[in-house]
Amino acid sequence: MSFRLLCITAHPDDESGAFGGALLTAHRDGVETSLLCLTDGQAAHYRGGVEDDSELGRKRRAELAAACDVLGVTRREVLHYPDGELLRQDFYALTGDIVSRIRRLRPQVILTFGGDGSVNLHRDHTIVSAATTAAFHWAGRAEFFSEQKLAPYAPQKLYYASTPFVAVRNRPELSGAATVPYSLTLDLDEFAQRKWKAFAKHSSQAGVLERVKDFIEEHGTRERYLLAAAKGQISVRVDAGMFAGVDPD
Repeated sequence: MSFRLLCITAHPDDESGAFGGALLTAHRDGVETSLLCLTDGQAAHYRGGVEDDSELGRKRRAELAAACDVLGVTRREVLHYPDGELLRQDFYALTGDIVSRIRRLRPQVILTFGGDGSVNLHRDHTIVSAATTAAFHWAGRAEFFSEQKLAPYAPQKLYYASTPFVAVRNRPELSGAATVPYSLTLDLDEFAQRKWKAFAKHSSQAGVLERVKDFIEEHGTRERYLLAAAKGQISVRVDAGMFAGVDPD
């Protein structure tokens, strides 16, 4: 009997920048944490001096492994979807890939982005949100993806990351864009520095940290999440924690 958490992202570094505090907190509490990343980030604007896309993908996979070690992630998997092009993929097939991981890993709690696209309003983040939301609801229903020959499994809670700020490169007019609200706040305390230490393992993305360092100084000690789905009919106003009310299995 144990608790299990699955974090579903689009790119290496998402796990640290958006979800690092939650992953560290879960690890501290003895939760088995898994990461599913849909791309290896080959289309990144910041490239750490690497010109070749395949070489950048390999570098970013290695950076992700190092970051996961800092975050205490139990297991990780990077799929081979094209960075920046998730919106052009077959949505049902993409959702099926997520469903298969849910059925194998059996997480009670799933974390992903909200439909806003998070801090940089990235379209890949929006697609990950939509596909993960569908997968959360379909994984427990036998009529979906029966060809997988995997037992249906219904997670108990789905959370969206609520971005504390919006910073889109060369688009200051988007700083006031509508974003996902929040129902739960994690005060990271001693984990704040470890979260950004994990992000720093993504050395190819050092320019990202430099660009938003002022925002990090202001907002980097907490993470906020919206409870987007849960078993039963409950109010988000009574959300006492990611695993509050979750049944171990």
